[in-house]
Amino acid sequence: MSSGQPMSSWQLGRRSFLRRCGTSAMVLGAAGVGVVGGAGVPALTPTRRALAATTLSAQAEQSAYDYTARETYDSFDRAFHESGSAGQPDQPNEAGGLAWGQSYVLASFLRMYDAYRDTYYLDRFVHNADLVLANRDSERGVTDYAGRCRPAWRAMNPYTVGIARLVDAGGAPLLEVRSALAYADRATASVRAGEGERFTLAVTNTQYARTDTFADVTMDPASPDYVVTRVYDAYPTGTMATVRDLRPAPAAGDPPAPGDTALASVPVVFAVHTGMISHPLAWFAATVLTEPRLRRDPRYGRKAEEYAAAARDAAAVHDEEWRDGPDGTGWFQWPKGMPVPYDGNIQPINQSVALGRTYLALAEVSRDRTYRDRAGRLARMFAAQLEVDSAGAAGWHYWPTTSRMYDGYAKTGNPATDVSAYTPAYGSAGRGAQQYEDVSHGAIEVDFAVRAFRSGVVFRGADMAAFAATYTRNLATTTPEGIATTYTRVDGGGGLAASGQYLQAPRWMAVAWWDGRVFTHTRAIYDDRQVQPGFGSGLLCVANLNWYARRG
Repeated sequence: MSSGQPMSSWQLGRRSFLRRCGTSAMVLGAAGVGVVGGAGVPALTPTRRALAATTLSAQAEQSAYDYTARETYDSFDRAFHESGSAGQPDQPNEAGGLAWGQSYVLASFLRMYDAYRDTYYLDRFVHNADLVLANRDSERGVTDYAGRCRPAWRAMNPYTVGIARLVDAGGAPLLEVRSALAYADRATASVRAGEGERFTLAVTNTQYARTDTFADVTMDPASPDYVVTRVYDAYPTGTMATVRDLRPAPAAGDPPAPGDTALASVPVVFAVHTGMISHPLAWFAATVLTEPRLRRDPRYGRKAEEYAAAARDAAAVHDEEWRDGPDGTGWFQWPKGMPVPYDGNIQPINQSVALGRTYLALAEVSRDRTYRDRAGRLARMFAAQLEVDSAGAAGWHYWPTTSRMYDGYAKTGNPATDVSAYTPAYGSAGRGAQQYEDVSHGAIEVDFAVRAFRSGVVFRGADMAAFAATYTRNLATTTPEGIATTYTRVDGGGGLAASGQYLQAPRWMAVAWWDGRVFTHTRAIYDDRQVQPGFGSGLLCVANLNWYARRG
């Protein structure tokens, strides 16, 4: 589940951008900004993967955009909302636009308020947040895969399992064909008649140009060619297909009617989506309710209470996924049978701690100790995953090392006892999904850790310095042409990052307080390319640059 989009859909052309916003707002001189480290942070010896630039390039000094100026942010804000691109506040979250677009916009308004203390940004927040709340499932009257209509935001394609129900010649349901491969809405189940009661089933996903064919199968559970058994035994396949018999009493019988049936992605409310969207709501509430001037203003006081309640309601949707672990840890786990690709598994670290940020903010404005307790458990889980190297930089993996996904798992021979209904096997013993975290998702985890530290929850200053070193030592670099960029993964691996990763670098700004070179390098990424962000996370990146530049 990505938080970025391809570069081509992110950046507005300069000409169309100027037409929308006017040239006067665009011609902005870049102010030189010095490098200021956090108190007590020792000087670091540069390495090949250390910070690549400590001063602004000559190109940046002549920049048309000063990414530390509110005028620049405001112009990008206008352009994004006039563009109608994905992530607008009045759009549903079915394709993840609210979670991976508008959530960042909402957070950017709060960052800009932090930077300038101008309630204009709180008003911008209220306008958008009200539209986002109007898109909750409970407001739209739509349901998830279990028929539940809840105060959160469902998603479907490209994230969830796709399902096609095949019927016999008389229309009676026979088979449920499922695919856990992404973009399941672009998948089709095809039936071709064979001899007698035999048939051929093919599952095709056009997004990935993959087809799995199961020839000469039957509906007879006693046959070695029983379609359910043949598909199960073949797993893993290119389309990640599984099949379930829908008949009350499975027996030999007629095959499904010939033809093609499109798979449809099933609606699911993801904890990570809820976390991304609800966190700014809870953050707004904590900002207003802990600041007397704002709390006394009825415009903001009422909204703070409303948004806190909305965040609480949304977070509660995922109580069934919460697991208390040993040693005071905790995490979210998909229940087996939830139509997501890795049901039955512990969720990736970023997907758990996204909701942890909501818990931290709610703990500031609620007497319910559950929020601080769960935030603490998530923080201990994340802290236990950190590997600090000899240079003092922290590394961690995308999947928790305690998860079955990390180790890999095999089929048991019986779907009822498998780890996952929709992904019966993954990898092999000891060889699962062991990749290190990437820049973009890592920013969620680092932001959670900093917020936990600020709240006195688990993390200490040494941990913050280690996260800063992750950026300066492992991530920051330049291209062969000398353009500021990052490596892909937090251990410095994965090669030079694609735009969907390096353009997210300013979202690491929370750790710049422990090493100001995080700010210098992330600003250089934008200066060197003259980024014109037509995407939600880009607004947060520019807001973060403003925020740090105006640190008091």
